[in-house]
Amino acid sequence: MTLLRQNRELKRLGIWNWLLPAFAGTLPDGRNYNTCPSAGVCASACYARNGTYRFPTVLRRHQENLRYVLDDLPGWTAEMTSELAHPKFADSWVRIHDSGDFFSHDYLSAWLRVITSTPATRFYAYTKEVSAFRTLVEPDPPRNFWWVYSYGGRQDDQLDPSADRVADVFPDTDAIAEAGWHSQDESDLLAVLGPTPVGIPANNIARYKALQAGRRWSRWQTAVNAARRDRIERASRIKRKPFDES
Repeated sequence: MTLLRQNRELKRLGIWNWLLPAFAGTLPDGRNYNTCPSAGVCASACYARNGTYRFPTVLRRHQENLRYVLDDLPGWTAEMTSELAHPKFADSWVRIHDSGDFFSHDYLSAWLRVITSTPATRFYAYTKEVSAFRTLVEPDPPRNFWWVYSYGGRQDDQLDPSADRVADVFPDTDAIAEAGWHSQDESDLLAVLGPTPVGIPANNIARYKALQAGRRWSRWQTAVNAARRDRIERASRIKRKPFDES
């Protein structure tokens, strides 16, 4: 079983990738999963929940990857490390998660073992798992691992763009330039190697762009959070309101 693949976009850059099924679903054996537990508005406009990613053969492959991780994490760790020992991966790049995220501390820790065991290969990832990275990665990051925190998740409020490498999804490249951010459109590696903050142009999927409504994802997430707080406050006021005993 070959664990690492190359899609058309990343292949032209010489990048390998590892994929899980995006966000939430059900495995063929009936188990429910969520590979993006900190997803926020991104789940509503995720490119990996559209198009070829939803083809039965593609989804089955991604679910097989997840099942392997869930059922035999030590075996998966050993096989991934062994596969990366092949000379073709020396001086190559691997993008961890073209879809999915570091859904548990155990899974993230397994990747860190793989990365430190294969120093000739360079790894990078987008992630919304800010708390997990603060705990497990930032104190002692592997020298061959780069990452960027992406907005649009439930942990956005933990990000500090003056200190963290961050990426945001904008309506288009013009909006990125107007905001003074730096597009990674020419190469996905610019997300981790180029200037920061990083701007990503939204995929041209009509229903997703309609939901985004001309906003960058960070502002969309902020609006959703504010609306949620308002609902909670209104519900709390209703509970506190004394009954009319007249």
